[in-house]
Amino acid sequence: MNENIIPCVVVKPSDMKVMEAFGDRVTFRLTGRETGGRYTAFLVETPPGGGPPPHVHEREDEWFQVLEGEVEFFSGGQWTKVEAGSSVFAPRGSIHCFRNVGNTTLRQLIHTAPSGFEDFFAAITAEWQAEGGPDMERVVAISADYGISYPKMD
Repeated sequence: MNENIIPCVVVKPSDMKVMEAFGDRVTFRLTGRETGGRYTAFLVETPPGGGPPPHVHEREDEWFQVLEGEVEFFSGGQWTKVEAGSSVFAPRGSIHCFRNVGNTTLRQLIHTAPSGFEDFFAAITAEWQAEGGPDMERVVAISADYGISYPKMD
């Protein structure tokens, strides 16, 4: 049997890990554990006005499927409004981010390849749950451990 073939996997909603950080609620639907390290799939719910700062992933490509809400993506030095139903691809090494510009929760299905983003988010979630809230210098250091950086923007 080919060792690159992994079995079909079903993950029930009750088995999906839910984490919160950066103001987002993230439900991990598939992780490297289920995909043989190939990719991670997660649902992100972002409140109005929320979204991560501009950042760069050195280890993974990221694909966004906008399910509900009003969102703008930053890429190539500019903001672009993206409607629900759209897909966005942010290749590793690109500066990108998104922001919820609507009045309702933004819902996106996001994939990263290869897997590993789930480990980063677990570490960040622990920092967000720390007494007194997150230490942003620590957040930057944890991010760097996972190949994620926050470039200074003009």
